[in-house]
Amino acid sequence: MTLHDSQLGRETGAAEALWLSALGLANFRNYERLSLALDRRPVVLTGPNGAGKTNLLEAVSFLSPGRGLRRARLADVARRGGDGSWAVTATLGGAGDDVAIGTGIALGPEGPEATRQLRLNRTPAESTQALLEHLRVVWLTPAMDGLFTGPASDRRRFLDRLVLAVDPRHGERVNAFERAMRGRNRLLADHTADRSWLTAIEAQMAEHGVAVAAARRECVALLAGAIAETQPDGPFPAARLALEGTLETALDGAPASGVEDRYRGALATGRGADRAAGRTLDGPHLSDLAVVHAPKAMEAASCSTGEQKALLIGIVLAHARLVARLSGRTPIVLLDEVAAHLDPERRAALFAILVGLGCQAWMTGTEPAPFTALGDAAQHFAVPEDL
Repeated sequence: MTLHDSQLGRETGAAEALWLSALGLANFRNYERLSLALDRRPVVLTGPNGAGKTNLLEAVSFLSPGRGLRRARLADVARRGGDGSWAVTATLGGAGDDVAIGTGIALGPEGPEATRQLRLNRTPAESTQALLEHLRVVWLTPAMDGLFTGPASDRRRFLDRLVLAVDPRHGERVNAFERAMRGRNRLLADHTADRSWLTAIEAQMAEHGVAVAAARRECVALLAGAIAETQPDGPFPAARLALEGTLETALDGAPASGVEDRYRGALATGRGADRAAGRTLDGPHLSDLAVVHAPKAMEAASCSTGEQKALLIGIVLAHARLVARLSGRTPIVLLDEVAAHLDPERRAALFAILVGLGCQAWMTGTEPAPFTALGDAAQHFAVPEDL
């Protein structure tokens, strides 16, 4: 059985379908030049390992704030043998007038510039945060397969990406907290530092830290609601989510202003311990996302590799639905090497859900066969080994 265009947009409701109608690359990874013309259907990229399929997904991920799905240094994205500059251009369709996006590293008089530039409709934008006004990009990569068994920092980073897609200001708050925390750590290392400086910077940490914790908490609650809407016996098991952190826990029983005052006081009394440790020992930078396989009442870390993958896919799909509902536009969904690790039943279920969401999902694989069920409901591209 194949899926058809008539099924597109089935679950989007009031969300407006948004997709990339064109994608262009210049000096990006292994691509010297590339231009793709696209429509709203899911995109399937197939080809041998090392051909550059993931590089295409990474290019799309740079249409959101941050360092892309690989978290690469910007200088490492440039094509080997090039001049150090690189560019990703795209045209967004479906959201009224088309929006032209250009981002990358420009070549200056002394070589590649250090910061990523952004142009929207050929006009410079002040920050990549402006991208969130036009589209949201969510992704799942093989590197995330160890999310539930790896360090808390990986889950925290994953959670913050989820929050950013529903709350565009979240990245600014996280960055502001981390800047303040680094400043406090430097002041603590300087035994002659003025205490009034510490007091002022701790006030900033408390303000931004509680805002970060509150945004994470709200997103987890909304995501839990989206997960609860799925069928309990569906192909991707429901996950039960919980936040573990001092500020998140405190917000369960007190207003944000009270938690902020309490955290500010804890930072002041903890200066000695933090100075001895060389780092801040309390705050949202230490929080964790706890995930439980709800049908089995088992911690995700104790589940099999296949169960963990299915859990993660379920979370990402629920998040895509949530983003569409809250932003009013379907997100771009990037799924790297996802089909090969699913049995045929779950693979068909994944395709049906993606088509039902009406989003432009980008999927990669080494062989076309796993994507046969999509038929003409997707646009298929072969990525050759030698470009």
